[in-house]
Amino acid sequence: MTSLIVHLGFMMATQTPGEPDPNTVTPGVVGFFAIAFVGVATVFLGLDMVKRVRRTTYREEIKARLQAEMAERDADTKPE
Repeated sequence: MTSLIVHLGFMMATQTPGEPDPNTVTPGVVGFFAIAFVGVATVFLGLDMVKRVRRTTYREEIKARLQAEMAERDADTKPE
């Protein structure tokens, strides 16, 4: 049994692989559409992320402006 394993291991190590057929190793149409889908999905996810980050930034700016206006109004209305 051990000699069989050694013999098979020796045969596998000494065999050189032949040239692969270029038609069977290319991604083909399915691979193209898969990569195109990933690319389009990445672009749409990036645009959505930019939109959400921008919206959050604007909300924070507006919140800060409103707080500043309220603080200014409270300072003006306090009797001294």
